[in-house]
Amino acid sequence: MEKKAFVIGCGRWGSFIAWYLNHININTTLYGRENSKNFNMLKSTRSNSYLKLDDNIKLTSSLNDSKLYDYIFISISSQNLQNLMNELSAINLSDKTIILCMKGIEIQTGKRLSQIASDTLNKSNKVAVWLGPGHVQSFISGIPNCMVIDSNDEKVKYELVDLLSSKLIRLYYGCDLIGNEIGGAAKNVIGIAAGMLDGLKLTSLKGPLMARGPKEISTLIETLGGNPISAYGLCHLGDYEATLFSKNSHNREFGERFVLNESFDSLAEGYYTIKALHNISIKYNLPLPISNALYDILFDKKNVKDTIYKLFDRSIKREF
Repeated sequence: MEKKAFVIGCGRWGSFIAWYLNHININTTLYGRENSKNFNMLKSTRSNSYLKLDDNIKLTSSLNDSKLYDYIFISISSQNLQNLMNELSAINLSDKTIILCMKGIEIQTGKRLSQIASDTLNKSNKVAVWLGPGHVQSFISGIPNCMVIDSNDEKVKYELVDLLSSKLIRLYYGCDLIGNEIGGAAKNVIGIAAGMLDGLKLTSLKGPLMARGPKEISTLIETLGGNPISAYGLCHLGDYEATLFSKNSHNREFGERFVLNESFDSLAEGYYTIKALHNISIKYNLPLPISNALYDILFDKKNVKDTIYKLFDRSIKREF
C-alpha cells in the first residue's frame, strides 16, 4: 500500500523534509498557514532560498487534510508546538504516526516535545522524534549524513527507520528518548556559545567547549532520567560539526551576530532552550555553567567577555 506523508511547517527544514520524502518516493503534502510568507513563496514559485519542490508535492493550508495521511511530520518553532497539538487534537486526529523533526524544550513547563505531543493527542496516535546532524544545503547537494529516530514505541521506531533510510540519510535506532531529545535541544545552546566565541575571535576555545559541553549535558540528561551516554551520540556531540562550525548553522550565526551587535532574523532555537535550561537548573539545583553563562548574557544583559572569562575563573577541579 502506498505510504502518504503530511508535513507541517514550510520553513527551511520543513520544506526539506517534504523534498526528502518525495525524493524517497513517499506521496507528500506540505502544509503552511495561509498568511505565512514561506508558504506563499512556495505556492507562487515552488521554491525558496534552499530548494525547489517537485510538482507532485501538494501544498495545502488546510490542517484538516492531515486526517488523510499515515504519517505527520512536524517542523515548527518548539514554543508553538503546544498550540499546534491543540489544533490537531480539536480535529480528532487518530491512528497516526507523528514525527517531530525539531529540537527544543518548552520554556513554561520544561516538557520535551514528545511529551507535549503525547499528552495532548488521542492515545491512538504514536509519537517519534527525528534528530541529528545535517544541513539542507548539504543534503540538496547530495552530501550524506547520519541521523537518529527514537520513540517509546519500538515498533514505530523500526518502521520509521525502514521507511526513511536512504543513501542520503543513514538512520540509527535511538535507544534513549529522553537523552536524545534533551541532547538535541541542548546542542543548539552550545552552538550559540560557539558563535559568540567566533564573534570575539576566540575560536580556538571551541575545543574546550566541545569537551566540556557534552559533559555538562550528560549530567543534565542523567538528572532528567536519561542515559548520560546519549550526550556523546548523534543527537548532541554528533551534531557539533554542523552546529558549532558550519556557516549554515542558525544558532552559531545568532551567537556571532549577537556579540557583533548585528541583527539576526532567522529562527535560533537555542535562544529559547537557554531559558528552558535555566529553569531546569534552578528546579533541580543543577549546575549548568555554560548554559547559565549564556542566560546571563542574553537575558540578564551581562557583559559577554566578562561572563565568558568568568567561566575560566571557576574553581579548579579534576577533569573527570
